[in-house]
Amino acid sequence: MSKLDFAVKTAGWADLIFVMERKHLRRLQARFSSELIGKQVICLGIPDEYGFMDEELIDLLKSTVSDYIEVPD
Repeated sequence: MSKLDFAVKTAGWADLIFVMERKHLRRLQARFSSELIGKQVICLGIPDEYGFMDEELIDLLKSTVSDYIEVPD
């Protein structure tokens, strides 16, 4: 399965979608506009400048998304 196939399937079942930056939101809207109908898409305003599994990013994501969903410790 390609990343694009995964993204389409994920957008199809998700009720709430988070993106880190506004450019991610624009790309998502441009590529998957029909799949996003009725979905809540939230831009977290976090720069995409962290390395994979960066502890600082993980903490920031947990803190930011906890405004919208319950995040386990």
